[in-house]
Amino acid sequence: MTDTNDLQAALADIVGTTGLIADDAGKERFVTEWRGLWHGQCDVVVRPGSTDEMSRVIATCHGAGVAVVPQSGNTGLVGGGVPDGGVVVSTERLNAIREVDPVNFTLTAEAGCILADVQTAAADVDRLFPLSLAAEGSCRIGGNLSTNAGGVQVLRYGNARDLVLGLEVVLPDGRVWEGLRSLRKDNTGYDLKHLFMGAEGTLGIITAAVLKLYPKPRQVETAFIGLKDVAAVIELFDRMNSNAGDALSAFEMMNRLSMKMAVDHVPDNRDPLADAHPAYVLMELTSPRPGTGMRAALESVLEMAFEDGIVSDAAFAESQGQAADFWRIRETIPEAQGQAGGSIKSDVAVPVSSVASLLPRLDAKVEAIVPGCRPVAFGHIGDGNIHYNVSQPEGMDTDAFMARWHDLTDAINDIVFALGGSFSAEHGIGQLKREELKRYRPDVEVDIMRTLKSALDPKGIMNPGKVL
Repeated sequence: MTDTNDLQAALADIVGTTGLIADDAGKERFVTEWRGLWHGQCDVVVRPGSTDEMSRVIATCHGAGVAVVPQSGNTGLVGGGVPDGGVVVSTERLNAIREVDPVNFTLTAEAGCILADVQTAAADVDRLFPLSLAAEGSCRIGGNLSTNAGGVQVLRYGNARDLVLGLEVVLPDGRVWEGLRSLRKDNTGYDLKHLFMGAEGTLGIITAAVLKLYPKPRQVETAFIGLKDVAAVIELFDRMNSNAGDALSAFEMMNRLSMKMAVDHVPDNRDPLADAHPAYVLMELTSPRPGTGMRAALESVLEMAFEDGIVSDAAFAESQGQAADFWRIRETIPEAQGQAGGSIKSDVAVPVSSVASLLPRLDAKVEAIVPGCRPVAFGHIGDGNIHYNVSQPEGMDTDAFMARWHDLTDAINDIVFALGGSFSAEHGIGQLKREELKRYRPDVEVDIMRTLKSALDPKGIMNPGKVL
């Protein structure tokens, strides 16, 4: 079967007319990257309503030798869900919470569940699902797992792959791997679930997952802190981590420009501190027990850091609303950058001990390449993941600046690589960073990836042109 009309008819027989979109207007949101960086095309969009339908859809495409592009919430940053022909298979109708087991601290969700809805389902049984990121109101859990999303609480709870006990996956030939196990100990051969998390839909489509839950925090202390430089940020992190241990759930850094952009360009954002500072930290401590004295401990560490010249100023959230105001500053930095002109993105990671030397080197390098450019650095200090974005110089033509994308990102990645870091900490590879994968990863590592791809998807139909 190769005729497009025949294929569409076969797919419509499986998912019904509500599950198939063939008109150009309907397909538009599935072929356009949300920032407008990529605009693809596809023959048809299919939205299966069950794992069985997904299995039959993939089997049909496999038999026809037609490319399949899995798509979740379409909120990615590397073009991993943008199609170049073939069939887009959306998980948005696979959106049921199948089971919540508060005693086992697990929740089983289908891949199309919006992340915020998963968080709410956990909260409804007095539990916490800790994966949290700016797009949580629109991203879907299948995409989060397929890209091994990070977020702001990796420091305490780990990346997305650390929050999964079991998976259900439709393989490239349509077979279903039923791996929805809720065990924390299961030493029965290869741990297959890790093949599919972070694979960006190139080895199969995640249709459901057993997720780990945690005790819901009873006490939360949030502070917004001004510091003299990034070296002081790392010193404060070391002190706080040593004193608070796993109570330290988030430790986010922002340089002055990122903070200023968020305040200048996003309504209702306000600088919590009276004076400007070169660097800022948004810190959060949590405990499942109330009345633990965390506030006093936090104040004690900050007071000593102030006396030692590490901390310049700090504001404490006195309510949930004030804490939300603090977090909104951090979360709206990317939005603010969009208001400030062209932005070239990098998502890098180095050992935490190297962050203090990394940022000054990057600042000097990008200034030498594009004089007047504006580095916007923010990210998750606890795991060494920095979003090092570069905004265009004021007055420079946007297209001319964006044409320097690889000049800047190659220079950034070379410095990161020299420090033992990664050119993609949490955004994935997609189509944006395929050349970087070949450049910075050993040949044997890429060969292993190709071997896995060939073994599971010998026809090469699953998300072709992505990752490899």
